[in-house]
Amino acid sequence: MTPLQALPIDQLRERSSTKWRTYGPDVIPMFVAETDFPLAPAITQRLARAVALGDTGYTPPDPGIRDAFATFARRRFGWAVDPARVRSTVDVMMGVVEILRRVTKPGDRVIVTPPVYPPFYDCVPEADAVVERVPLRDTGDRWELDLAGIEAALADGARAVLLCNPHNPTGTAHSRESLAELAHIAAAHDAVVVSDEIHAPLTHRDATFTPFLAASDEAAQVGYAVTSASKAYNLAGLKCALMITASEETTRVVRDMPAEVEWRTGLFGALAGVAAFSQESDAWLDAELAALDANRRLLADLLAEHVPGARFRIPDAGFLAWVDLSALGWGDNPATKILREAKVALHFGPHFGDEGKGHVRVNFGCDPDLLREAVARIGALAAS
Repeated sequence: MTPLQALPIDQLRERSSTKWRTYGPDVIPMFVAETDFPLAPAITQRLARAVALGDTGYTPPDPGIRDAFATFARRRFGWAVDPARVRSTVDVMMGVVEILRRVTKPGDRVIVTPPVYPPFYDCVPEADAVVERVPLRDTGDRWELDLAGIEAALADGARAVLLCNPHNPTGTAHSRESLAELAHIAAAHDAVVVSDEIHAPLTHRDATFTPFLAASDEAAQVGYAVTSASKAYNLAGLKCALMITASEETTRVVRDMPAEVEWRTGLFGALAGVAAFSQESDAWLDAELAALDANRRLLADLLAEHVPGARFRIPDAGFLAWVDLSALGWGDNPATKILREAKVALHFGPHFGDEGKGHVRVNFGCDPDLLREAVARIGALAAS
C-alpha cells in the first residue's frame, strides 16, 4: 500500500483550524489532534455537492450515518452493530457527558485511567460527577488497565468507568481479555462503562482493536460506546458523533435523551461521516494507516538518534506519540521549553494528569520531513 502524502506546508498554513492558527509561522505545530493529509475524495465530493446544492439546512432524522457506521464496523472490526441502537450527537465528549448525566447522580465518582485525554477531566464534572483516578499500569513493555485498582474503586462506591479505547495518549489498544474482565468487574458492582473509541479506525495492522461492547456478553449489558469519524478522517470541525448501545436497558437510556441531543449533530458532519464510513473510502484509510505506520517507526528512530534520553513506545493505534523526556531535566512540562526555544509545539504532558509530568504528546500525522525537522530541532536543544 502506497502511503498517503501530506499536503505541502504552504497549503497547510492556509488552513484556519486550531493547529495552524494558534502559533506563528516559525513554529512547527504538533500538538492538537489534527492530521495534515488531504480529505478522502469521497468526503470532498460529498461536501462539495452539498455546497453546490445549498444543502446547509437542519440535520434530518436519519442522514444515513447509523447504517454507514454499522456497515463500517462489520467490515473493519467484525463487529455487528444494530443501527437501531445508534444515535448521533455533536461530538464524542458531549456524547460522554449526556450518557454520564443519565447513569450517575450528582457527586458520584467516575473512574478515569490517566495519563488520559485532558477533556475527560472536564466532562465528568460537567455531568455533575467527580473524577476518580486509577492510572494505567506500566508493565515495562506496554500500558494496561489496572483492573485491581478499578475494582477497588468500584467496591468503594465509584459508579462508572470512562474508558479510552484505543487509549489517548499512549495509543494502547486494550486486549479483549482485559476489556471482558473490566465488564465483569463493572457488572459485579452494578456500574457502567462508557468507552471513547474515536481512534479505533486507526488501529495498526500489528495490533487488534476490540470494541468494548463486543468484548463479552457482560460488556454488551454494562457498556456504552461513543465514536466518530473525526479523528481518522480529520473532520473535527464538522461535528458528528455516535452513541452506540447493545442491550435493551442501555438503548433505552440513550433513546430517552431529549431530541436536542441529536439535533446538535452537524449536517456536514453526518454527510462527511457517511462518506468516510463507506467502502469507497477504505483505500484512503489504508493509505493513511500506511503513512502513520511509517511515521511511528520513523519517530522512534529519530528520537533514538537525536534525543537519546527520550523514552517512547510505538503506539498500537492513532497518530499520537507519548514521549517521556524526564531524563533531559526540562521540568514537569518540557513542552514549554521546546516551544520557547526549539519552536516546536507539542501537547503539554501534565494536562493528561500527574502521570504526564516530564512527558509530551507528539502528533506525527504529518509529512515525514516535517517530523524530521521537528525532532532535529528538539535534538539540537538537548545537545546545547
